[in-house]
Amino acid sequence: MRKELPINERIRAREVRLIDQNGRNQGVVPLAKALAMAREAGLDLVEVDPSGNPPVCRILDYGKWKYQQEKKEREARRHHKGGELHEVRLRPNIGQHDLEFKIKIVARLLEGGDKVRVAVRFRRGREMDHPERGHEVLRKVREALDGIGVVEREPVMEGQFLSMIIAPGRKSAQKAGAASGKREVEKSLAQAEEV
Repeated sequence: MRKELPINERIRAREVRLIDQNGRNQGVVPLAKALAMAREAGLDLVEVDPSGNPPVCRILDYGKWKYQQEKKEREARRHHKGGELHEVRLRPNIGQHDLEFKIKIVARLLEGGDKVRVAVRFRRGREMDHPERGHEVLRKVREALDGIGVVEREPVMEGQFLSMIIAPGRKSAQKAGAASGKREVEKSLAQAEEV
C-alpha cells in the first residue's frame, strides 16, 4: 500500500524542483509560485520525491494519479502467480463429499503453482483426545493428491491444528510453468500483431 504523499499546503519545503502538468521540468522554483501554477491549472501540487534536494514536485490531478497507482498495484498482484501459501481447513469428522471438495480445491491451488497448508482443526476437548482421526484425514488427502503434490512438511500438531504443507509436484510445477509460458506466448503474439 502506497503511503500518502504531501500535497499543496502540506509541502514544507521553501523551494521545489517543479515538473508541470505536461511533464516539462520547470527547474527550481519557490513553493508559492509552484502552488500558484498548480491552482492556475486547476490541479494539485504533489511532492513525489521528498528525498531530492530540493524535493521534486509535480502538478497533477492527485485523485486520478492515486487511482491509477492503485490500479497498477492491483494488476501487479493479479498477475503475480505461484509461490503463495494458502490454507485449507478441515475437521476431523469431515464428510466424504466435503473432503473430496476440499481436495479439489487443494489440487487446483497446487496446479497453479502454490503451496497449501492443509490443517485439521480440533475444536472441542473430546476431539483433541483422538488425534488419529486428524492423521487419517490428512492421509486421505495425501493419497488423493499423489502425483499432483508432494508433502513438504509432515503433519505436526500446532495448538488446535494438525497441519501439513504440500508443495506442487513436478507435474503441477510444469503445468503451471506451461500455463504461464502459454500466456507469455499469447501476449507476445498479440504485441506482434499490434506492430
